[in-house]
Amino acid sequence: MYRFLISSLLLFSLWVPVNAIAGSLSERVQEHRLENGLTVLLVERHTSPTVAAYISFRVGSVDESSQQRGIAHMLEHMLFKGTKTLGTRDYEAEKPLLKKIEEIGEKITRLNIHPDGDRQQINRLQETLYELQQQHREFVVKDEFARIYAEQGGVGFNAFTSKDQTTYLINLPANKLELWAAIESDRLQHAVFREFFTERDVVQEERRRAVDINPGGKLYENLLVTAYQVHPYRHPILGWDSDIQGFSLPLIRDFFHRYYNAANMIITLVGAFDSADTLALIESYFGGLPTVAEIPPVSDREPQQQGERRIHINYDAEPRMMVAYHKPTLPHSDDYAFDLLARALAHGRTSRLYQSLVVNQQVVSDIGVFRAPGSRYDNLFIISLLPRRDVSLAAVEKALDEEIQRLITEPLTAADIEKARHQIMTSMLRGMRTNSGLARMLSSYQILGDWKYLIEYEDRLKSVDSQALIAVAERYLQRSNRTIATLSRGDVQ
Repeated sequence: MYRFLISSLLLFSLWVPVNAIAGSLSERVQEHRLENGLTVLLVERHTSPTVAAYISFRVGSVDESSQQRGIAHMLEHMLFKGTKTLGTRDYEAEKPLLKKIEEIGEKITRLNIHPDGDRQQINRLQETLYELQQQHREFVVKDEFARIYAEQGGVGFNAFTSKDQTTYLINLPANKLELWAAIESDRLQHAVFREFFTERDVVQEERRRAVDINPGGKLYENLLVTAYQVHPYRHPILGWDSDIQGFSLPLIRDFFHRYYNAANMIITLVGAFDSADTLALIESYFGGLPTVAEIPPVSDREPQQQGERRIHINYDAEPRMMVAYHKPTLPHSDDYAFDLLARALAHGRTSRLYQSLVVNQQVVSDIGVFRAPGSRYDNLFIISLLPRRDVSLAAVEKALDEEIQRLITEPLTAADIEKARHQIMTSMLRGMRTNSGLARMLSSYQILGDWKYLIEYEDRLKSVDSQALIAVAERYLQRSNRTIATLSRGDVQ
């Protein structure tokens, strides 16, 4: 992940010295910690009468146990279902019906996951559940959060769950900031997890489309579970199919109360507001959120890989390959070297791997390099390749091996490195012009440990030279440290 920063100085040319912007950011970001442990990051930027509002929680699939896989993502879905006042026509009348739906739904779940579940009993219960759900529809006001925001000028109302975090976001007119505070504090304090069993089916379908019938998703998922044997980065964000079938409301509630507490929460606002007034607004609406003891970091550590790992997926799709190497993450100095390496190897048509494997040798039609699956813990340097028709996976692997070795025998030049560094900075400047872009960057780095990592990023990147990249290649890009996942029709070619 690239690390950079921006402020209202982005109205300047893309060629403004990055260090000048870094210094500005260190002065402009106001960091506060409420008494309940909630972290608040505020950046005033009066270039337009709008505000980007991000609420992030330091919880993702990496925090799940084998009994919880997929729960963080499912909880994200459920927090769009309303509260005791929003999303319902009459909560007091709705409440007993919700209780009946939960009781029947949980019975069906227990029977479905039991190997000897009575199918006739399940069918009868499903008919009862369907009837109750039809009655419940009379109480539900669909998508009321989204409707209110849209009517008040809000755009980009959304959320996402990753390995490392869960984030809820909206861009809205600056004069609607108190509306945002009222809605978001309400859904954190009075959430009602209605329509749970129908939403569980939605997530099941999401997994089917993203993984089960998606060759790229299937390949990537299998790569992770092969590369990681211990660390929970191996867990799918959506959960496995059997996990989704076993989701329950008690599990959702327990996870919500454990991780959605003030000490595990970051509010980031960027836009046209007065910081003092806005901090008082946040204290008024969010200062009463409960807190618990600080959530400890994940204790599992992936043991050092002792030999190459391989997996092949027999799937009716064109061949593809992913090669992954274990690597450290921020703040390790080698992580910065991998930023430059990824950019120099496979960004654009002039990059080294593209020129060699796509243009000259013509063994692949596309190539990409990225770091995944998260950044809070040591992660992977992944090379993704799509072989050309009639080129075997073995031939692609051989060509890639030669290019990896060439990083040592024919290292990147100072000009190559400077070009990659310039591309990173230019890309981040362009991407972070918006309030939302800056808010996303600040909140993401605070999740990783501290937004101030951004201030030193350019200097850390400048410290990486050709010898450092050679050392990284020799240390990490070794067969014993890699996992190769392939997919094709039939056995591996």
